[in-house]
Amino acid sequence: MKFGLFSHIPWPEGTDQKQILEELTDEAQVGEALGFVGIWMAEHHFTRYGLGASSLMLASYIAAHTTTIRLGTAVLVPPLHQPIRLAEDIATLDLLSGGRVDLGFGRGSASSEYTGYGVDREESQERFQETINAIKGLWTTSNYSFNGEYVQIDKANLVPRPLQQPHPPIYIAATRSSATMDFLVSTGHPLIIGVVLDTENALDLCRRFVDLSAKAGHNVPMSEIPFSRYVFVGETEEQVKSDTEAALNWTVDMIQWRPTFTEGSEVNEKLEDWRNTRTETPPNYDYLYDKRCIMGTPEQCVAQIKELQQQGIEHLFCNFSFGALDHGKVIRSMELFSKEVMPNFS
Repeated sequence: MKFGLFSHIPWPEGTDQKQILEELTDEAQVGEALGFVGIWMAEHHFTRYGLGASSLMLASYIAAHTTTIRLGTAVLVPPLHQPIRLAEDIATLDLLSGGRVDLGFGRGSASSEYTGYGVDREESQERFQETINAIKGLWTTSNYSFNGEYVQIDKANLVPRPLQQPHPPIYIAATRSSATMDFLVSTGHPLIIGVVLDTENALDLCRRFVDLSAKAGHNVPMSEIPFSRYVFVGETEEQVKSDTEAALNWTVDMIQWRPTFTEGSEVNEKLEDWRNTRTETPPNYDYLYDKRCIMGTPEQCVAQIKELQQQGIEHLFCNFSFGALDHGKVIRSMELFSKEVMPNFS
């Protein structure tokens, strides 16, 4: 079993942006020392849900402050990027980090991000597929040309090329769209699972992918799927729930609130004002604790992870830092996880 870190880099009201990015870097450094294999960061725009608007730049900064931990994107949103520039930036990061880049691509979920970029979300599937195909071609082919509906490239020679050959590992997120799943299966790349699906639904999606991959002749196993959950470990379950309830509630409230903006975003609004006027509530904390988290004492966390392992999951990414969780508590949870949980899976 491999364990990594994941963060959507939340920016709740009353917190400092610079401090959050410094704490993310500290989380990566501590995680490296504790034996976590990677740190994956989400791309988001125009929202307090995440400060990862320039996730590759963040990864480059973290690369300069670490030595071995791998640097992942979960996920980059290709339709919002110029393909050549994105290919160049990723290749540069791969060189600077010594070949430590892992790439997760996805279409994203918030219409406001597409609107802010002036990109029609109805075009996102075609742009998504064209951009990924073009990037891979740029990394592997001299005098590369691509003639798509949205991407056109004429005899380009990418400089620099990635250090990892033929290119950094690629993972692709797919949830509701059959078109995305069909594209993913056709590429032979593994699925990547985020934190927003209930665990059983996420496992069902994994099983579906594995079955489709086998039928397509790629045979990508469950063990190659990065599987992310909200994670927190403490001395007692009561302490864990006390520490995480407000932070997890903030997270799911943001997930529900963000899509209500078709233009602009919630950045200059107050979450509490929306909470007082909303007509539909998200899943409550107890539901989330049971369905989307690995939380509790070390013994409880070991049992929950073993259940995932029995389903074939061998690549678990832990979202320790969500909402406005105190950074000191996040680090203590990571340390306890490393000391009391990870040795059970060595």
